[in-house]
Amino acid sequence: MTEAASSVLGPWSNFYILAGSSAGALTGLMFVVITLVTDVERFRRSPDGLSAFGTPTVAHFSAALLVSAILSAPWHSLLPPAIILGLAGLYGVVYICVAARRATRLTTYTPDLDDFVWYTIIPLVAYGSILAGAITLPYIPVKALFALAGGSLLLIFIGIRNAWDIVTFIAIEPPDKPAEKPSDKSS
Repeated sequence: MTEAASSVLGPWSNFYILAGSSAGALTGLMFVVITLVTDVERFRRSPDGLSAFGTPTVAHFSAALLVSAILSAPWHSLLPPAIILGLAGLYGVVYICVAARRATRLTTYTPDLDDFVWYTIIPLVAYGSILAGAITLPYIPVKALFALAGGSLLLIFIGIRNAWDIVTFIAIEPPDKPAEKPSDKSS
Protein backbone atom coordinates (compact mmCIF):
# COMPACT_ATOMS: atom_id res chain seq x y z
CA MET A 1 0.00 0.00 0.00
CA THR A 2 1.37 3.39 -0.87
CA GLU A 3 1.82 5.87 1.91
CA ALA A 4 -1.05 8.03 0.61
CA ALA A 5 -3.52 5.14 0.39
CA SER A 6 -2.33 3.76 3.72
CA SER A 7 -2.69 7.08 5.52
CA VAL A 8 -6.25 7.48 4.24
CA LEU A 9 -7.52 3.90 4.69
CA GLY A 10 -5.49 2.95 7.79
CA PRO A 11 -7.56 4.84 10.37
CA TRP A 12 -10.70 3.12 9.08
CA SER A 13 -9.41 -0.43 9.56
CA ASN A 14 -11.13 -1.04 12.90
CA PHE A 15 -14.42 0.25 11.56
CA TYR A 16 -14.32 -2.06 8.54
CA ILE A 17 -13.23 -5.06 10.60
CA LEU A 18 -16.22 -4.48 12.90
CA ALA A 19 -18.68 -3.71 10.08
CA GLY A 20 -17.49 -6.59 7.91
CA SER A 21 -17.60 -9.09 10.77
CA SER A 22 -21.10 -7.97 11.71
CA ALA A 23 -22.32 -8.14 8.13
CA GLY A 24 -20.82 -11.60 7.66
CA ALA A 25 -22.37 -12.94 10.86
CA LEU A 26 -25.77 -11.44 10.04
CA THR A 27 -25.66 -12.92 6.53
CA GLY A 28 -25.09 -16.34 8.04
CA LEU A 29 -27.90 -15.78 10.52
CA MET A 30 -30.29 -14.90 7.68
CA PHE A 31 -29.47 -18.22 6.00
CA VAL A 32 -30.32 -20.03 9.24
CA VAL A 33 -33.59 -18.11 9.65
CA ILE A 34 -34.70 -18.68 6.06
CA THR A 35 -33.86 -22.37 6.38
CA LEU A 36 -35.89 -22.69 9.57
CA VAL A 37 -38.98 -20.97 8.17
CA THR A 38 -38.85 -22.45 4.67
CA ASP A 39 -41.28 -25.30 5.37
CA VAL A 40 -43.79 -22.98 7.03
CA GLU A 41 -43.50 -20.29 4.37
CA ARG A 42 -43.58 -22.68 1.38
CA PHE A 43 -47.14 -23.72 2.11
CA ARG A 44 -48.43 -20.28 3.08
CA ARG A 45 -47.25 -18.03 0.28
CA SER A 46 -45.51 -17.99 -3.04
CA PRO A 47 -41.71 -17.84 -3.24
CA ASP A 48 -42.02 -14.36 -4.76
CA GLY A 49 -42.18 -12.82 -1.29
CA LEU A 50 -38.79 -14.30 -0.45
CA SER A 51 -37.22 -12.87 -3.61
CA ALA A 52 -38.82 -9.46 -2.98
CA PHE A 53 -37.98 -9.17 0.72
CA GLY A 54 -35.64 -11.92 2.00
CA THR A 55 -33.08 -11.98 -0.77
CA PRO A 56 -32.52 -8.19 -0.74
CA THR A 57 -31.89 -8.38 3.00
CA VAL A 58 -29.12 -10.93 2.44
CA ALA A 59 -27.84 -8.74 -0.41
CA HIS A 60 -27.60 -5.73 1.94
CA PHE A 61 -25.53 -7.67 4.46
CA SER A 62 -23.37 -9.03 1.65
CA ALA A 63 -22.85 -5.56 0.18
CA ALA A 64 -21.73 -4.21 3.57
CA LEU A 65 -19.33 -7.14 3.84
CA LEU A 66 -18.01 -6.43 0.33
CA VAL A 67 -17.42 -2.74 1.07
CA SER A 68 -15.59 -3.68 4.26
CA ALA A 69 -13.43 -6.25 2.50
CA ILE A 70 -12.55 -3.89 -0.35
CA LEU A 71 -11.58 -1.06 1.95
CA SER A 72 -9.56 -3.38 4.20
CA ALA A 73 -7.37 -4.61 1.35
CA PRO A 74 -3.85 -3.18 0.96
CA TRP A 75 -4.39 -1.02 -2.12
CA HIS A 76 -1.51 0.82 -3.79
CA SER A 77 -3.88 3.50 -5.03
CA LEU A 78 -7.44 4.60 -4.29
CA LEU A 79 -8.54 4.27 -7.92
CA PRO A 80 -9.02 0.45 -8.03
CA PRO A 81 -11.23 0.29 -4.91
CA ALA A 82 -13.13 3.35 -6.18
CA ILE A 83 -13.93 1.56 -9.43
CA ILE A 84 -15.00 -1.68 -7.71
CA LEU A 85 -17.08 0.16 -5.12
CA GLY A 86 -18.65 2.31 -7.83
CA LEU A 87 -19.74 -0.80 -9.72
CA ALA A 88 -21.07 -2.33 -6.49
CA GLY A 89 -23.01 0.83 -5.64
CA LEU A 90 -24.46 1.05 -9.15
CA TYR A 91 -25.41 -2.63 -9.05
CA GLY A 92 -27.11 -2.04 -5.67
CA VAL A 93 -29.21 0.81 -7.07
CA VAL A 94 -30.31 -1.33 -10.04
CA TYR A 95 -30.95 -4.34 -7.81
CA ILE A 96 -33.20 -2.34 -5.48
CA CYS A 97 -35.24 -1.16 -8.47
CA VAL A 98 -35.68 -4.79 -9.59
CA ALA A 99 -36.61 -5.91 -6.05
CA ALA A 100 -39.13 -3.06 -5.76
CA ARG A 101 -40.72 -4.16 -9.01
CA ARG A 102 -40.98 -7.73 -7.69
CA ALA A 103 -42.62 -6.46 -4.51
CA THR A 104 -45.26 -4.49 -6.43
CA ARG A 105 -46.16 -7.58 -8.46
CA LEU A 106 -46.86 -9.80 -5.45
CA THR A 107 -50.30 -11.34 -5.44
CA THR A 108 -50.18 -12.79 -1.93
CA TYR A 109 -49.17 -9.59 -0.13
CA THR A 110 -49.57 -5.90 -0.82
CA PRO A 111 -46.58 -3.88 0.41
CA ASP A 112 -47.49 -0.82 2.48
CA LEU A 113 -45.71 2.53 2.88
CA ASP A 114 -43.45 1.14 5.61
CA ASP A 115 -42.32 -1.64 3.25
CA PHE A 116 -41.70 0.85 0.46
CA VAL A 117 -39.57 3.04 2.73
CA TRP A 118 -37.49 0.26 4.31
CA TYR A 119 -37.14 -2.04 1.30
CA THR A 120 -36.74 0.61 -1.43
CA ILE A 121 -36.14 4.24 -0.39
CA ILE A 122 -33.61 3.77 2.42
CA PRO A 123 -31.63 1.08 0.54
CA LEU A 124 -31.47 3.42 -2.46
CA VAL A 125 -29.99 6.07 -0.16
CA ALA A 126 -27.44 3.56 1.15
CA TYR A 127 -26.36 2.32 -2.28
CA GLY A 128 -26.38 5.90 -3.58
CA SER A 129 -24.06 6.84 -0.74
CA ILE A 130 -21.72 4.00 -1.67
CA LEU A 131 -21.81 5.06 -5.31
CA ALA A 132 -21.15 8.72 -4.44
CA GLY A 133 -18.38 7.75 -2.04
CA ALA A 134 -16.77 5.59 -4.70
CA ILE A 135 -16.90 8.36 -7.30
CA THR A 136 -15.29 10.86 -4.93
CA LEU A 137 -12.80 8.48 -3.26
CA PRO A 138 -9.80 9.37 -5.48
CA TYR A 139 -10.47 13.12 -5.21
CA ILE A 140 -11.71 13.82 -1.69
CA PRO A 141 -10.95 10.57 0.16
CA VAL A 142 -11.67 11.72 3.71
CA LYS A 143 -15.25 12.77 2.92
CA ALA A 144 -15.71 9.83 0.55
CA LEU A 145 -14.78 7.36 3.29
CA PHE A 146 -17.47 8.83 5.52
CA ALA A 147 -20.02 8.39 2.72
CA LEU A 148 -18.88 4.80 2.15
CA ALA A 149 -18.99 4.05 5.87
CA GLY A 150 -22.43 5.61 6.20
CA GLY A 151 -23.79 3.61 3.27
CA SER A 152 -22.29 0.40 4.58
CA LEU A 153 -23.54 0.92 8.12
CA LEU A 154 -26.96 1.92 6.84
CA LEU A 155 -27.15 -1.36 4.89
CA ILE A 156 -26.41 -3.30 8.08
CA PHE A 157 -29.14 -1.48 10.01
CA ILE A 158 -31.60 -1.87 7.12
CA GLY A 159 -30.79 -5.57 7.04
CA ILE A 160 -31.32 -5.97 10.79
CA ARG A 161 -34.64 -4.14 10.67
CA ASN A 162 -35.85 -5.97 7.57
CA ALA A 163 -34.77 -9.37 8.89
CA TRP A 164 -36.82 -8.69 12.02
CA ASP A 165 -39.73 -7.57 9.85
CA ILE A 166 -39.61 -10.79 7.82
CA VAL A 167 -39.37 -13.04 10.87
CA THR A 168 -42.19 -11.33 12.75
CA PHE A 169 -44.39 -11.33 9.65
CA ILE A 170 -43.92 -15.06 9.20
CA ALA A 171 -44.41 -15.76 12.92
CA ILE A 172 -47.48 -13.56 13.42
CA GLU A 173 -49.32 -13.68 10.08
CA PRO A 174 -51.98 -16.40 10.13
CA PRO A 175 -51.46 -19.02 7.44
CA ASP A 176 -53.68 -18.95 4.37
CA LYS A 177 -53.99 -22.69 4.67
CA PRO A 178 -52.70 -25.21 7.18
CA ALA A 179 -49.14 -26.25 6.58
CA GLU A 180 -48.69 -29.83 5.53
CA LYS A 181 -45.60 -31.83 6.06
CA PRO A 182 -44.25 -33.36 2.85
CA SER A 183 -44.58 -36.83 4.44
CA ASP A 184 -48.33 -36.22 5.06
CA LYS A 185 -49.01 -35.93 1.31
CA SER A 186 -48.02 -39.54 0.62
CA SER A 187 -50.60 -41.04 2.99
